[in-house]
Amino acid sequence: MAGLVRTVQGISVPSFFYGTAWKEERTEELTRAALAVGFRAIDTANQRRHYVEAAVGNAVAATLEDRRLKREDLFLQTKFTFLDGQDHRLPYDPRADVATQVQQSLESSLAHLKTGYVDSLILHGPSRARGLTDADWQAWRAMQEEQWAGRARLIGVSNISLEQLTALYEEAAAKPAFVQNRCFAHTGWDGAVRAFCDQHGIAYQGFSLLTANVRQIQRPEVEQIARRLGRTLPQVIFRYALQVGMIPLTGTTDETHMREDLGCFDFELSADDLATITSSTA
Repeated sequence: MAGLVRTVQGISVPSFFYGTAWKEERTEELTRAALAVGFRAIDTANQRRHYVEAAVGNAVAATLEDRRLKREDLFLQTKFTFLDGQDHRLPYDPRADVATQVQQSLESSLAHLKTGYVDSLILHGPSRARGLTDADWQAWRAMQEEQWAGRARLIGVSNISLEQLTALYEEAAAKPAFVQNRCFAHTGWDGAVRAFCDQHGIAYQGFSLLTANVRQIQRPEVEQIARRLGRTLPQVIFRYALQVGMIPLTGTTDETHMREDLGCFDFELSADDLATITSSTA
């Protein structure tokens, strides 16, 4: 397996994910390429508005058919998305209760991905920007049932605030294994949420590390780190993410960049480098 793994709630999880959002007709091609260059964790969602989950499944199936990898070599992560985050191409009955929608969405994901289980099932985000609603708790309890039944090995939540995460952690019977957030440098790289995750054994997945932070990444002091190390700016940012405890996601559509991104395991940043990047918030 390319790169490193970490243990989350007793399960081995690759330290770098390939994200498949917004790939449309290139989804299968790009997922196959990511697997070919060494990615072993694939992030998708049963949300046709932004993902083509069935194409991810086709890529996984083709890779397994080639006998280059076994199912247990891969980490497949999908998401349940509330109705407000979907378009008309729904993976569940919109008239059903939330628990039934979670069940139907996961059944559809398992069919798309051609597997009997997913390694991670993520709540794509709370139903409101503040607080947790009854719908959120219905979804989480249904996800817990899927975990206990073995159809989702781990469960987690995305696009969540510290206030919401604290409430979820305190009340949930099955604690979240993952938080997946868009990670902004101007918030200290989501420092408050990451600190909570560190304190409670939750693995933090950071997405949009590059696209959400273009100005900060291109600051002269960060570019100087990359030049000194002979690395690309994305490699430096992904290495930073790894060293501060994140699981980074990349969604590059360039196979050369895929290979380069995996090169973040081949070097280390100094304490001064980490401090420089942490403070790149302007």
